[in-house]
Amino acid sequence: MACALLMALSAVSGASPDKKDKTVGRLLFGKVLDPQDNPLPDAVVYVTNTRTRMVKTYIVGPDGTYRFPALSTAVDYEVYAQYKGHKSDTKSVSQFDDRSQVYVDLKVDTR
Repeated sequence: MACALLMALSAVSGASPDKKDKTVGRLLFGKVLDPQDNPLPDAVVYVTNTRTRMVKTYIVGPDGTYRFPALSTAVDYEVYAQYKGHKSDTKSVSQFDDRSQVYVDLKVDTR
């Protein structure tokens, strides 16, 4: 009897974790492009944690790609790019988007 009770308690404690207990591990990546879809090397991508307002930056390479690994899945983020004084639209990545990898192209009008 005690053995059955112990097994029942361990099964309950091993139940699915609380939804608020989300782990860090989202990858945000993409490209910075001009209006003709050409990469914009040396553009700077900014990612803002909307809860803490902490900003991370990434300087893109020759192919225009950026990547921000290990972002929290429990936080909303805003992302935009700047290139030679011009700025892309700001895009949002929601905590309710359950994808582990989020691809976002950022277009900068260089005119």
